[in-house]
Amino acid sequence: MRVLAFLGSPRIDGNTELLLNEAVRAVREKGHDIKIHKLNYMRIKPCQDCGGCDKTGICIIDDDMVEVYQDIREADRIILASPIFFFGMSAQAKAMVDRCQSFWCEKYLLKKTIPEGPHGRKGLLMLVGGMKRDIGIQCGDATAKAFFRTVSVPSHEVLGFLQVDAKGAILEHPTAMKEAYEAGKQLVRT
Repeated sequence: MRVLAFLGSPRIDGNTELLLNEAVRAVREKGHDIKIHKLNYMRIKPCQDCGGCDKTGICIIDDDMVEVYQDIREADRIILASPIFFFGMSAQAKAMVDRCQSFWCEKYLLKKTIPEGPHGRKGLLMLVGGMKRDIGIQCGDATAKAFFRTVSVPSHEVLGFLQVDAKGAILEHPTAMKEAYEAGKQLVRT
């Protein structure tokens, strides 16, 4: 089973990365390889809404998304992990999601979907933020749902934690790390 993960946090060893690492640990313990894209270190230009992918489903921008597109096509499971900034995903995560407009054109205009493969396709969204209200998780999930459906991932689980802001504070949460580990295990369950 091919597992792909996106780390949308710019903070090194921050709460989002700590959560993702627990899910990744569970995936690896189940015997699956996982590829992680640390979006903050990638050269991903924002979508230009240029129409270049309308007729082909292929983005005309040549940057690190070329590798991401191939990895998305080949993945059986996709994890998207992001901090919540101003009630949404980080700019790094959102730029990657927005560049999947080419998949949207491929699926909805050209009527070509990514094959589900022998294991089907599932997703996991991991969000963490300092706010008290769950609107950030709701907004992040709305964007993630559009992303996952566009790349032919028909269902995804959401793991979100609020009131977690300071670097490393997620380690003080009573259940977060265990929930992240369990979410990773569930993701690769067939």
